[in-house]
This record gives sequence, C-alpha cells and structure tokens, in this order.
Amino acid sequence: MATERYNAREAEARWQGVWDEKEIFRTRNDNPKPKYYVLEMFPYPSGRIHMGHVRNYTMGDVVARYKRARGFNVLHPMGWDAFGMPAENAAMQNKVHPKDWTYENIATMRAQLKSMGLSLDWHREFATCDVDYYTQQQHLFLDFLKAGLVYRKQSKVNWDPVDQTVLANEQVIDGRGWRSGALVEQRELTQWFFRISDFSEDLLSAIDDLDRWPDKVRTMQRNWIGRSEGLKVLFEFDGEAPAGHDTLEIFTTRPDTLFGASFMALSPDHPLTATLMDGNPELSAFVEECRRMGTSVATLETAEKRGFDTGLRVRHPVLEGETLPVYVANFILMDYGTGAIFGCPAHDQRDLDFANTYGLPVRPVVLPPEADADTFAIETEPFTGEGTLFNSDFLNGLSIADAKDAMARHLEERTLNGTPQAKREINYRLRDWGISRQRYWGCPIPVVHCEDCGVVPEKAENLPVRLPDDVTFDVPGNPLDRHPTWNQCSCPSCGKPARRETDTMDTFVDSSWYFARFTAPWHDRPTEPDTADAWLPVDQYIGGIEHAILHLLYSRFFTRAMKETGHLSLKEPFKGLFTQGMVVHETYKDADGQWVNPADLRFEGDGADRKAFLLEGDAEVTIGSIEKMSKSKKNTIDPTDIMNSYGADTARWFMLSDSPPDRDVIWTESGVEGAHRFVQRVWRLVAELKASAATDKPASMDGEALAVQKAVHKTLASVEKDIEGLRFNRAVAALYELTNTLSSALAKNKGDSAVTWALQDGFLIFVRLFAPMMPHLAEECWQALGQDGLVSEAEWPELDESLLVEDEITLPVQVNGKKRADLTVAANATQDDIETAALALEPVQRILDGKAPRKIIVVPKRIVNIVA
Repeated sequence: MATERYNAREAEARWQGVWDEKEIFRTRNDNPKPKYYVLEMFPYPSGRIHMGHVRNYTMGDVVARYKRARGFNVLHPMGWDAFGMPAENAAMQNKVHPKDWTYENIATMRAQLKSMGLSLDWHREFATCDVDYYTQQQHLFLDFLKAGLVYRKQSKVNWDPVDQTVLANEQVIDGRGWRSGALVEQRELTQWFFRISDFSEDLLSAIDDLDRWPDKVRTMQRNWIGRSEGLKVLFEFDGEAPAGHDTLEIFTTRPDTLFGASFMALSPDHPLTATLMDGNPELSAFVEECRRMGTSVATLETAEKRGFDTGLRVRHPVLEGETLPVYVANFILMDYGTGAIFGCPAHDQRDLDFANTYGLPVRPVVLPPEADADTFAIETEPFTGEGTLFNSDFLNGLSIADAKDAMARHLEERTLNGTPQAKREINYRLRDWGISRQRYWGCPIPVVHCEDCGVVPEKAENLPVRLPDDVTFDVPGNPLDRHPTWNQCSCPSCGKPARRETDTMDTFVDSSWYFARFTAPWHDRPTEPDTADAWLPVDQYIGGIEHAILHLLYSRFFTRAMKETGHLSLKEPFKGLFTQGMVVHETYKDADGQWVNPADLRFEGDGADRKAFLLEGDAEVTIGSIEKMSKSKKNTIDPTDIMNSYGADTARWFMLSDSPPDRDVIWTESGVEGAHRFVQRVWRLVAELKASAATDKPASMDGEALAVQKAVHKTLASVEKDIEGLRFNRAVAALYELTNTLSSALAKNKGDSAVTWALQDGFLIFVRLFAPMMPHLAEECWQALGQDGLVSEAEWPELDESLLVEDEITLPVQVNGKKRADLTVAANATQDDIETAALALEPVQRILDGKAPRKIIVVPKRIVNIVA
C-alpha cells in the first residue's frame, strides 16, 4: 500500500463508479429483510445545491447506510419538487421555457448530489413536473372529487393587477405585489379547495401519538389547527333591524368578559357589511381600502386598527338598557368564527387599540391576583392573564373557567325570537386548503367547463391533461388562458365544445404525497397499495423547520384522503421527524457597504486580531455577523468548490462534527481544514497498521491488547446509540477519541502479537463505524486492509457486551470540598476498601497530618469526600 496522501478526488469518483456498477443501493420491494424507509425532504431544482443540502442529505445518508449495515432493506430515494413560480420568472427574465430551465437545473444538481456519495436509489427518481407524476396526481384529484374531498367556491384572494395573478399572503409586502410593486387588490375568485378542515379534530388529536416528532413542531401544528371552545351568541339590534338580518351572531372564546364589551365589529366581507354598502359610498370606499391590505393574519394583526361606524347599535346581552355600536373593522377575518366579534378592550390588545383610537369605553372585568378592584385600570396594555371576575354582576368572584361556564348557562336559557341566545361550539383556526393557482408551471386541474353540464371532471381514461409546450411569457398573466387551442376541448359528459380549467394546482400538492409514490414510482396508478402500506410510514423524515406547518400538515391530510380513496391504509405519513439546523457563515462588507463573497477574500490573524482583505486591491473589509447563508448577502460557499478542494468526505465529516444536528452549524475554513486533516490522519494510520505483520487471535487478552479491545467496543456501543438517536456530532466525537487511542497503541506497540491483533481487529471495526459518514475513505481503507467486497455491503460490527464491563473505576477525592487526588480502585470494591485506599493517598495524609478524619463520604462510582 502506498503511503502518499489520500487522493480524495480520484478515490471518490472511483468508488462512486463501483457502487453504480454494482447497483448496491438499488432497493428491491421483494427483499425479505425488514424494511426501513429514510427520506430527506426533496429539493427544488433552483440550479445548484447549497451547503444546507449537503448537511440535510448527509444526515439522511448516515442513517440509510447504518440501517443497511444493520440488516434492513433500506429505501432511500431522491426526487425533485419541480413545479412553481421560479421557473416562470426565469422564463420571463431569460427567455427560456420553464421545462428547459427546470430539467437543466435537475441535471446539474443530480451530478452534484452524486458527487457527495449518497447511497440513493436513483432508479426511483422522478420530478413532480414529469408527466408520469402529475398524471397520477390528476387521478388522485378525481378520486378526491368523487369522495367529496374537493369542492369549488368563491374565495377572497390577493390579486396583483399588473401581473394579473393571485398572490400568496407571503408575496404581499406592505400592501404591494412582491414582484410588480403594484397595490394589491382583494378579489372574489372561484377557487378549488381540499376539505382539510373536515379532518381538524383527527389531525389535532393524532399529534399526541407522534412521539418521534420534535415538541416544537407538534406545538406549531396544534396552534395552526387552533382548536377553540367557545360560545355562539346572538345580539339583538336596537331599533329596526337591517333587511335580511334579524340578529347579529358572533363567536367568542371569552364569554366571561361580556360585561366588559364596548363595541361590535364586522369583517369588511360580512354579509351585513355588503347590505350596508348599498347606497353608502363612504363605507364602500372604506371596505375597498381594507381589501388592499392583503389577507394574511400577520398583516391584519400588525396593521393600524381602523373602523367605520355603521350607525347601527345592538342591545347588550347582560347589561339591561345598554347598547353597543356596530363598526366595520379592518382587522376582522370573515373566515374565522362568524366574521363578527364583540370587543372587550380591557382584555384583548386589538380591541384595546381600536377602543383607544375611537374613544370607546374600557371596562376591566378580570382582576389580577393581588390587584385592588377600586384602583385597577387599563391604559395601553390589556390584562390577559388568570384572575377573578369583578364588575360582572353574577360572575363576580368566579375564576375565568367558571365564569365562562356560568355565562354560557345563563345565555343558553334565554331566547331571541324563539332561538336560544347562545350555543356552545368548537371552532378551528384551520381553513380548507385553496389549491387554485393562475399559473402555467403546475399540475393542470383535470376538469372541464361546459355551458350545458357545468363543471365536469375529465374522464380518467383521458388523463393526463398535459401542459402545452408552445406557450409564451411576453405578457403578464396565465399563458393557459390565452393559448389558442389548449383550453378548447369536448365535454366528457355531453360531447359538446367546452373549455378546460386553466388554473393549476398549488405546488404544495406535489409534495404532499411524493413519499408514497417513491414506494412504486413505475405503477400505473398513484400507488401500489400493498407496497405502499409495507413501506409507510416513513421511518425517518429529515428536513428544515420552515416546513413544520404547511408541508407536514398537508402531507398528513393527503395520507388520510388517500386512505379514504383506497390508495393507502394508514393515516400518518412520517413516524419519525427530524428538523436540522441551518448552515451559517460570517458576512463581509467593503468600504462602500457592499456585501463581499468570502471567496474574494484573504484572512490574517486569529481571534480578536483576525482581519479580512480583498484579494484584488488588498483593501480591508469589515467582518460582520454570522448569518444564514444567502445569495443576497454573498456569504455562501459552493459545495462543489469544497468537494473539489477537499473531497466529499471532508464536507460530510465537518457537517456532522461541528454542531448538534438540530442547531445551526457555523461554516469556517479552519473547521473544514481540520476535518481534512482527520481524513489524512486516518489514511496514515491505516498505512502504518498495514505495515505490521498479520497475526492470529490470541487465546486470551490482557494488558494493552485488552485495553484496545475495550476502547473499540465502548466506541461501537456509543456510535450505535448516537446514530440511532441522530446525535451525529457525539458519534463523531467518540470516533475522534477512538482514533487517538488506536494511534497511541499503534505507536507504542513493539511487536506484541496480541496488541497487533487487537489493533487489526479494532481498525476493521473502526472503518465500519465511520463508513456511514465518510464512505469513500472507508472503502479505500477496507481495501487497503485486505478485506473482500465493499464496506458499503459489510455487516455492522457485533458488539461484545462483556468488554463494556469496567474492571476498575477512577474516583475524584476531595478534602474539605477541594479535589486533591484521583483514586483508581476495583469496580466491585467495598466502601471500606475505598475509604482505606483514599486515606492512604499521599496528598490526603499530608493534609490530615496524622489526625483522624471527622467524616468520610463515599458516593458510589462518583466521588469520595473527606472532612478533616
């Protein structure tokens, strides 16, 4: 074996070729081994992978390789979340077709991912823009439609009048379209919806069983679903009621605060608002202004609270003779509750802001503990904590929970026009999922609009409804709307001329079932149910925390919908979920305040004296804060550059070693160089070991040979436990420690055959332990050590538990609370033996100076305390 430096570029390409040729990562569904499914969230083909991809896919690959070595039939697939707006933007900016742009990016990123040495089954690869994939998605849509899980209704949307498209809430910035800068309008459009709200309680209650999900993700999902128990209350108008509106109905979760009500507020989209707008230009103008705000909850929460006094008043339900003014307010959503509220300013921030703006009464009705009822008042901040009711007649002295119940019983016994004035009800924040997008680059919705038959689903045998290739992006709007022929078709029901639906599906639909398709991507239906049931749920799912709500919630809904339509037999898609931290990096600015790429810099000094200079011109730049890698701040590192310079194993090892995987990792050049030095050190140790003569296993082991064996098996137990627990950085730390042990024993060994055998056996275990993390180096070492086959196909080492038993333990010895020595004793030593040995230690005898100690405290296997 040559002892030159390990050539990562040559070795990595060679071993990747061997793996591909032997197809060792190809998964067979008929393999009798127990199944294990590991999946990382698939990427959007934006053009090049980034360091976040390197971290994410390395973690998943460690799990896949480890489980494969443990005897599992591992499914570890890869695909592309390929539809969406960036491709259309690229088409407009670069005069390229979205399909061409997307598939070129996929080719580039596929090559980059393959250079990482990931143990992926590329035979199952697909992109969501593949016709084969979206054909099956259209089948799912039709099945959902038949099962009543899809419907069509008018819905309020953000409309960009320049780009002529619907915008997501996140694309409305300060009331303007994120790309055009035009003032956004709210329009009523007929949209397609999935009935996710029908599953609200099931989705909520099942969260408790997701015990291998992060607590923070489960909490975010609970909050998004937003179960609230409350009361629907009818308010009677004071005077003549508006035409068609006998009462005003509200939903509240705080009926205990009704005595503090000072106003009513309607959504701009409430039916009563629409009635009142007729002949009222001022109200119409106010509503139009509200509709330019966007539809997101965050926008409404942060906007200045404004209202329009309708002149109507309703009678207070519990304060005889009092009435409340009725406003239309810009912060009330129509799609939560009834689209109307009563305002209690003392105990809700939005209500307080509104009341202070319009000079409305603020009457506190919940008294904080220890507060004085005679002097307690609210000014700019409401009281929202626990307390007791006051200023509330029959509720006085009750807790909030008891007051809610008492108010509910009181109003349930009363009637308005023969109807109970109140009714208990459970509401959910979760709304049905609007999937219509006025975009070309998405999955076509397979329905047809016929003047005679109405909206008609396309026949299954007519699928796919293919996207046309001959489209243009030279004018704003959806190219499908203006295509001369694509949208013209025959009605599947009556055969007459009809028009295709030109909306495409939200791209979240594409990623809500791809994990099921991976189980049999060649099948002529969305799933092969028995195969999908055998593989699912995904045993370990890995991805970013930014997908903790929508993607995961939609996937959970989709699995339930696919169960109802016969495609699956389970409800939950992901058994285990892990959300990794981000990759972050220093930022740099030049003298003009412009961001600078780290590749354009050289560095001098360390610590507080460290400085950065431009390579061109040598001007000093400012080293800024450590932030998430982003193109806008130019603090990105190209993974291909790192792999070309150091090798993929170095990048993988650094990503696993530097930080707990659920936390951010700081990318530093020194850290990468340290990882690279470790790769070279391992290679040198293997070369040194190879130079020693082979030897047979001795009949018995003791001394240094036994110490080596124990260190190896202690590390084996630790690495097993840490990979199972996804604590990759701890596994790496244990391997660093073992490297030091093996290196020291190798250097000290003077031909002892028992030690030589222990080292040779230990190195073979060591190589298999780091193989999931640095697979190319492991293959090279495995071959150099004379082993047959591939380490990627080798079994995981067998743990000898007897070697984990410690014969001796070391205890710190304290005298009067200060450590004075360490004491090594037999692991089964008695307390008397430990006390005697501790008192015999020279530092202890010197302090005691011939006197007997006042007390000796032995904490078993932990410490000895002597009180002089």
